[in-house]
Amino acid sequence: MHSSLSRAVGTTVTTTALVLLAGGTAAAHVTVDAPGATQGGYAVATFRVPTESDTAGTTALTVTLPNLKSARTEPIPGWSAKVERNDKKEITAITWTADPGAPGIPPGQFQRFAVSLGPLPAQDSVSFPAKQTYSDGKVVSWDQPVEKDGDEPEHPAPSVTLAPGKEDGDGHKVSSEAADEDSEHEDETARWLGGIGLALGLLGVALGLGNVVRGRRS
Repeated sequence: MHSSLSRAVGTTVTTTALVLLAGGTAAAHVTVDAPGATQGGYAVATFRVPTESDTAGTTALTVTLPNLKSARTEPIPGWSAKVERNDKKEITAITWTADPGAPGIPPGQFQRFAVSLGPLPAQDSVSFPAKQTYSDGKVVSWDQPVEKDGDEPEHPAPSVTLAPGKEDGDGHKVSSEAADEDSEHEDETARWLGGIGLALGLLGVALGLGNVVRGRRS
């Protein structure tokens, strides 16, 4: 009985260790998070970049973008950002580079890189293939697609799921930014109409009081 119990405990410990190891490995991937991202809309995408090496730090990150019209990076102390465009002025990539003398991302640490971008493509998900450069010259490419069976590759590309965009009266999808602008215009128009109506109402009251006063005097 003691032998069986020992084997069961050993199996449980081994399984737990493998699970924790797998979880640690997955957590070390370059990932992206973009809450509220919609098809055709704008979003703030935050790339989480951990340093997996025990001896070298991360000194650069290049993220490929799906030919977007707009991309604005958030300033990060000790880092500079360069936006790359094609001949159509579309943004194709962003490279963050650690400043000379800056530590970059030391071993055992991670850094977040945020960028406001859009309009996002009209598809269910979008991938952002990335390249992570280390201080020892090693480059790790995070560009492998996730298999249809759900198995995660060794170096998966950062990706986000896009919710359906808003639609106009004709059933065409519009960006969230355009929808917000339309809403603001509608609110402003409503306020103007409300103000005009109030002014006309006050004018009517004033004219009515004037007629009453004149009637009493006569």
